[in-house]
Amino acid sequence: MRIRALPILVLPLLLAACSTPQQRAERLQAEMADLMAIYGPACTRLGYAPNSDPWRECVLQLSTRDEVRRYGPSYHGGYGPRGWRGGGFWGPYW
Repeated sequence: MRIRALPILVLPLLLAACSTPQQRAERLQAEMADLMAIYGPACTRLGYAPNSDPWRECVLQLSTRDEVRRYGPSYHGGYGPRGWRGGGFWGPYW
């Protein structure tokens, strides 16, 4: 009886997690608006005309650069001081 009740309890949670394409598009637009508000002034100071294609590319490049810096070397598959090349579990000579 418990096994039959599990899908009935899980199904509403799964349906609540789904979003429509319109909701996803709205979320992506909101994320891009946040990026433009954060990195847009810096790109304007760098000489790009606001709301032009090069300005948008600058915004995306600056946000990508910050993301890579935030997640550090482990973001690239474990290479770096804490990854397998830097000693890791086996030591530096394996």
